[in-house]
Amino acid sequence: MKIRKILTLASIVAVSFSCSNNSEFPLTDLHVHLKGKFTLEDAVIKSAAENINYGIAFNCGYKFPIHSDSQIDSVVSLMKNYPQFYMAMQAEGREWVNIFPEESRAKFDYIFTDGMTFTDAKGRRNRIWIKEETWIDDEQEFMDYLVGVIVKILNEEPVDIYVNPTYLPAQMADRYDFFWTDERMDKVIDAAVKNNIAIEINNRYRIPSYDFLKRAKKAGAKFTIGTNNADENFSGAEYGREIIKKLRLSPQDFYQPVNKRIDGRN
Repeated sequence: MKIRKILTLASIVAVSFSCSNNSEFPLTDLHVHLKGKFTLEDAVIKSAAENINYGIAFNCGYKFPIHSDSQIDSVVSLMKNYPQFYMAMQAEGREWVNIFPEESRAKFDYIFTDGMTFTDAKGRRNRIWIKEETWIDDEQEFMDYLVGVIVKILNEEPVDIYVNPTYLPAQMADRYDFFWTDERMDKVIDAAVKNNIAIEINNRYRIPSYDFLKRAKKAGAKFTIGTNNADENFSGAEYGREIIKKLRLSPQDFYQPVNKRIDGRN
């Protein structure tokens, strides 16, 4: 009887150990930039060392490095030498749809954008990661307007992923839970799900919050892992891994783009 109990306990431990080791799956960071000293050659080394595949993102929009349709082919040419990586368009500002025609957008494996650049009701162009370019007359009104901007983006812009999700200006970020109420979260989540747009789990800013992501999972949202690195100093997708474990996410919960160079489309 004692032997049977010991064997039963041993099998339970073995199964638990096996499940814990199989709970992690290959990750892809779909929001990596060639910034600071970080080059494509560095990306090859870092990606292999950390066993995380990358999507290399190029900032495309008004007053950004890629600001005209004629520059897209040079990006495609560069990335042909690195077919192991996905190639992403980071659509900047709200003008991007008019700058880059559908034919050029289709050369990228996927497109993502955020709600960090917009023109407010008074005609002021906000870039809310820059304090001097963020106009907040009333915090609650600003927040409602920001949520409206995000929902409009998700409803109208042809993107695959909503990145830097729920980002707040520095002067409001320390009160994240106060501003991101259930109602505001649900408006954004509902728009993402309705339009089949994945929500990024951002490693750099550790956003969205766990509560937001829990609500998003329940609503049937798809996710991605992304970092939005400012330079070469990033690693590990720590926040993404944390959320995967907490929410018990599986590969089926994640959006997976098609690599058009490997697939033969580019």
